[in-house]
Amino acid sequence: MVTSLLPSTQRVLLRRLAVEQSENRVPSLIAGLLRDGETIWVDSRGQVNGAPASTDTQYRVGSITKTFVGVLVMRLRDEGRLDLTDKLDEHLPGTALGNRSIGEILSQCSGLTAEPAGQWWERTPGGSADELLATIDDSAIRPTPRHQFHYSNVGFGVLGELVARLRGAPWHEVMERQILQPLGMRRTTLSNVAPHAEGLAVHPWADVVLPEPAEDAGAMAPAGQLWSTFDDMARWARFVLGDTGEVLHPDTVAEMRVPGSVDDGPEWRSGYGLGLQLIRHNGRRLAGHSGSMPGFLASVWTDPAENEAVIFMANTTAGVTGALGTDLLDALAEHEPRIPEPWIPRPDVDMGLLELTGEWYWGPSPHVLRVLSNGLLDLRLGHGRKGRASRFRPNGDGTWTGLDGYYAGEILRIGRDADGKPNHLNLNTFILTRTPYAADAPVPGGVAGWRPAGS
Repeated sequence: MVTSLLPSTQRVLLRRLAVEQSENRVPSLIAGLLRDGETIWVDSRGQVNGAPASTDTQYRVGSITKTFVGVLVMRLRDEGRLDLTDKLDEHLPGTALGNRSIGEILSQCSGLTAEPAGQWWERTPGGSADELLATIDDSAIRPTPRHQFHYSNVGFGVLGELVARLRGAPWHEVMERQILQPLGMRRTTLSNVAPHAEGLAVHPWADVVLPEPAEDAGAMAPAGQLWSTFDDMARWARFVLGDTGEVLHPDTVAEMRVPGSVDDGPEWRSGYGLGLQLIRHNGRRLAGHSGSMPGFLASVWTDPAENEAVIFMANTTAGVTGALGTDLLDALAEHEPRIPEPWIPRPDVDMGLLELTGEWYWGPSPHVLRVLSNGLLDLRLGHGRKGRASRFRPNGDGTWTGLDGYYAGEILRIGRDADGKPNHLNLNTFILTRTPYAADAPVPGGVAGWRPAGS
């Protein structure tokens, strides 16, 4: 057990894990939490081959495999070998999916069928890539809008073959060379390597189990075949959080975490980025993936804003509730919240920026501009109201570029009067002034002056 938490917190987490394993009759279950790149708690319940699971015990991780395929595709993009707007036909011709973009397939909005034609692919030996591609005819395309979320396992089989064609080697060999070896993930494999858990189904009405098959899925393997351990999944969580080594630039991983499609409902809670599953929970924006294969369930969820992650792995076909991961994160937040670092004044603040700070008005709406400790500018609505807000980085020529929110990528220019004093902000044509509709600033349409209502 690795832990740096209070005994009371450990007990709360262990009880949640124990309730999950006992009440849902899970043969074995291991779970843990990361904070700031370190595993701060991990524990297991049940047994694998007569002993508790360890952080080196392999489980099948199912669709978490898709996140690795996503990284392989993004590496090709970053190298200029493809663009996300490229149509599939440009690289892998001959299917009814050919007019869909690589980005659409990667973000689960291509309209491609969820499962391949033929037998239940998760429980039967898989065929070749040519056989899979031959089944993608007009009947495999669903009549959904092109921008609508529609989860497709087949799409990641296609992406695996795309990687293989462009790299000249099977996708899993490319993954081994480009991802697993650089990150030191030596226990993540295409087939099981001891010590590993056996995939089991638990009878719904009796305390007996049934062994599940673990076939080679062939061309569908990129959709969910990998086996891994808690330790390797912890390293993968750190990767998704931005500790990417030389595998991918952190900005590219951040791009992968941006929603490309959402599972629309009364209030959207889940969606898909570029090879990463996304969920929202209690104000958190989590990125990672869940995984399910016969006999196994797993999840890896990361919270980049808090630099935290949760992982669980189990050898059961069904039974582990989706709330386990988020419940563990909630327990950590409730029982062991972060203690903020002490505030200290910075010695390296650009004093020339002080004249930009304070209240600015977009029309009659007050905004506040602050200088952040990292030298960025922060603009948001004043008086605690919620609305458009962005941070801005300096460009070195007196202009600033928005980093997030509504103004991401937009240019902020500082307007000055004849004496050089800032008197307005030009934010992509929106004019903010020191007082509401200040007459000395270039407000489009002119400013006639304030007057009593009715006059």
